[in-house]
Order: sequence, then C-alpha cells, then structure tokens
Amino acid sequence: MNTSRSGGRTWRSVALAVLLTTGALTAAAPQAPRESARTETAVASSSPVAGVSESVVRVKVPLPASFGDRPAACDWLSYLRYRATDGPEASADADRILVAQPGILEGAGAFDSVARNTVARAAEQGRHIEFWALDRRSNCLEDRTGIASGDQHTAVDYYYRGKQVEGRTFPGFVGNDRLGWMARLGIGQTVRDQYDLLAAELPDQGLRKRKVLCGGHSLGGVITGYFAAADFDGDRATTTDAGHNQCAGYFALDTTVSTSLGDLSGSIPDDTDLPDVGLGYGVVQAGLDSGVLSRSLSAPVLLDPETMTLLAIAGLGAVRDPDGEADLPGYLPSNTNIEATNRFLFSKDTATFLTGSPAVKDFRLTNAAVLGALLDDNSVPLAFLQSSVGFFDGGPIADKNFPAANGSAQQPGLFGVEYKAIPDRPHGPLYTWRNYDRVGDPDDPGHRSADGTPFTAAGKEVTDVQELARSLAEQPLDFTEQYFPTKLVTDLELAGSPQVKQLVVHPEGLTANPTLTVLAGDGLLAGRIPADLHPVVADGYQHLDVLTAAAVQNDGRPEPVSTSLAGFARSPQ
Repeated sequence: MNTSRSGGRTWRSVALAVLLTTGALTAAAPQAPRESARTETAVASSSPVAGVSESVVRVKVPLPASFGDRPAACDWLSYLRYRATDGPEASADADRILVAQPGILEGAGAFDSVARNTVARAAEQGRHIEFWALDRRSNCLEDRTGIASGDQHTAVDYYYRGKQVEGRTFPGFVGNDRLGWMARLGIGQTVRDQYDLLAAELPDQGLRKRKVLCGGHSLGGVITGYFAAADFDGDRATTTDAGHNQCAGYFALDTTVSTSLGDLSGSIPDDTDLPDVGLGYGVVQAGLDSGVLSRSLSAPVLLDPETMTLLAIAGLGAVRDPDGEADLPGYLPSNTNIEATNRFLFSKDTATFLTGSPAVKDFRLTNAAVLGALLDDNSVPLAFLQSSVGFFDGGPIADKNFPAANGSAQQPGLFGVEYKAIPDRPHGPLYTWRNYDRVGDPDDPGHRSADGTPFTAAGKEVTDVQELARSLAEQPLDFTEQYFPTKLVTDLELAGSPQVKQLVVHPEGLTANPTLTVLAGDGLLAGRIPADLHPVVADGYQHLDVLTAAAVQNDGRPEPVSTSLAGFARSPQ
C-alpha cells in the first residue's frame, strides 16, 4: 500500500483497494429480534454438488433515520443460506455456521461454489454445517429481473433497450444523485449490519460464540477484522456484545483478518508523519454528503453497473448453450461504455485498442469462450477478476500484449502474472472453450506464447466454467456488486483518523479466536502473508478461485479451500 503524502495518494490507494476484492458503532442499539420481519425462499440450482439446499433469506433491519430517504428494500439485509439437505432445518441446531463477508465489488452469489463444496465436504465427515454468504445492504439497488428471465436476448433488451419483462420496465442504473443515503454507509454500519443480522437470526449470544465462524474473501477479511474489534452496546466494559464474542473462530480467503488494507499483520496504519486530527476524514465525508464525490465506487471498463451486468448476461449464455456460437457481442447495443470495455478486454495490442479493429464481434466464439475471455486468468487483464477456468480451443492463438506485454512482469498486482492469450483469426474458425479438467488431455494442443512459454497447464486450472456460469446467472443475489459504497473504502483508507480508530474498541479481538488463512497460490496476496499465520496455500489458484474452484481438482484430490474450511469447522474452537 502506498503511504506517501502526495496528492495522488488517495486515488492510488483506492485503486489498490479495488484490487483487494475489496457513524460510530455505538450510535444505535441492536435491532430487537421481535421487530425483524423475515422471509426465506428456496433457490433452485443446476449445481452438480448433491446434498446441499440453498435459500435466500431477507431480514428487516432498518437503517437509522439519519441516513435519510432510501428505497424500502434497503431496510432489509439479505444472505444466501447453504445447509445439508438431510441436516437440521433450524440454523441454531447446525454443528457450525460459517458467515462470510464478500470482497470489493462482490456479492453473495460469488460464494456459491465454495459454500456448496464446504457443506458437502462436512456432510461426508458426518457434520451438518451451514454457510451464510452475506450481501451488502447497498445491493438492494440491483434489479435481477432481466437475468432471472434466463434468456440473453431478453436480458439485453430489458437492461439496454427499455423492453418489459413480466410487465416490468427497467428504471435505469441508479445515478449518484439518488444515492445520498449511501454517503454514510461505511465500515461502522457494515459491521453493525452483520451484528444485527446475527442477533436477529441467532438470538442466543452463547450459541453464536460456540458455533459461528466469521470470515470473508479479500476485503471481507478486513471487514471481519473490524467486526472482531468492535463494541456494539457502547460500553467497552461489557464484552458479551463485543464482535469477537459473536464468533468461535475466523477464516480468511486470500486475505487476512486485520484492520488494515496496507498492513497484513493486522495493525492500524497511520498514513502521515503528523498527528491525524481527522481533517481528511471530514473533507471526504463532506464530499460524499454533497455528492461531489461518487457515493458508489465505479469506473469505466467493467467497474460500473452497466458493464458489470454484462458478466451475468454472459453467464446466461454459458449456462444455456455453452457450445453454441455466441451472438452476444453483436447483439449488445453500441455505446461508448460498452465499446471501451470490449476494447480493453479483447485487444491483442495497443494498435487494436486504439483502432477497435478487429473487434470481439469479428471473432466466432462459443458462449463458454465468451465467458472464459471475460474472467480467465489467461485472458482478462485485471487480476482481481481472474479465475482459472481453462483455455481457448478450436483455432490459432496469439499473445495478448495489451494493456501489459507478456513476460514484462509489470504490476502483477494489477494485471496478474499469467501470460495472456487471444484468438488470432477474425472471421475464421469457431473458437471453443477447453474446460479446466480437459487442459493437459492428449488432444490438448498445448498453446505456447511467442517466447515459447506455455500459456497454461493442468495444475493451473481449477474452476469449472459451467459452475462459474451458474454462480453468475442462477443466483438470486448477484456474483458482482453494482453499487459498492465508496465510504467503505475511504473509511479503510483513512484508518488512522480518530473517526475510524474509535471503531476499534477491542483490538485484542483480532487474536481472541483461532484463525484459518487460505491463500491463493497465484493470487493477489501470494508471497505477502506473514509466515506466522501458517496459511493453507492452494497451488495454482487465482484470487477468485478460492470461491469458484470445482469440488474435484485435476490431480483427483478434493478441492483444498472447502476441505480446509470443513476441517476448521470440525475442530474444537
């Protein structure tokens, strides 16, 4: 993390925070369980993982009136509940409950594979556990109507052409002027939401302390750190309400449980050489309150609501007809945002990016190949979006040297370390997708880069493209996050300010419980986890793979992340 005091520090730090997919706590009393309305709806899935039931749970936990006007849906908290089908129906009767915070720009749906695999692995060991994938409150703004139709063209027409689906017309992506209530949706309210949800769903604090394991992916590890150190009743002398006493243990997926984005040891950073009197925090808060600063974190090229919606739409095609020739690139409307995204993600070199030729729609691709091009670590140039789902097949492949040249080793934290590849014959053969478990088969051509380096190998591919597509397209809560609260990042970047420091009431909470740390071998944090954390290293995994990896790996062994989580849930805490 850059800690210089130059004028560009804030933007650089926020950019790094994006890669870490990624009011005072005592201001309000916990919501009384009797005031909380609750709904639970079963979720149908085509997942091949048997013996796991999924439901979407919504609990009414209104924001304080000080947040101002907001949609009624935003007074509810949501999560995906995974449990053993033959296990107890009541969460309180489960052997253990894992509660996971998502990373930045990430929704509850991203946990689908690891949740199912973990519950199934525990059931094989005779344990009935649950996995709760939390959704941030701001995801209340997302509209899944088009995706829920199950059809790519219908979804595109709904979101981009104003056509109705089941009598509903898409009201448009939400602009900054309608996000005033999100100006104060920072780390304090985020951990308060987790506490209120746990208190509503599991009213017995003693049971929470015995059975709940708290953790998260990427930025979710830092949120878990603040939760562990928090006090929720305004009296630090009483500790039954302390965050660390709501958990029997912690787990960190390609992250650490800490209170810092920049210091993985868990200390609270002071970002200047002078005493921080909170002026920076006040200026940022004023910018959020006034709307001068965007209240949701977004930028062109897959980091705004419009373009992130494309990932779920691509998932629809890969679910319904993975081997069929895709028409999505040509069916999408032409606008500056989509064109810039397509150029950035599918340009062979700088000249292609500047001219826009050949464009992605000039290539023949299957639906699975489109999804692979958007998310595979040998294609997508953004490290925090990368997973290892296989490789292109069916035609000649070339080096992809934009935005960084293969072999340059420049900014691996931004672009990743794997060589990038791209189809090399526009208007040519139909490019298909070789799934993770077919890489290295006898019929694999074993594509190599111009310098002779193999693009990939069987040990580097861990995620099933079909399971990834299901997680994107079938979940009632999104895989991605369209409206990530800017204040959550700015609070963490200003962790040295008095306003944020006061939230860490019980710093001893960070080490009060046992912790499982799982590191993606090729992920964002590779080589940067302190050895004293004794991490489990998942070889060949990218940042997203710790969530999306298939239950059985190419070496025939069980998936290591879910196996480690199931073992951690089994051990006495």
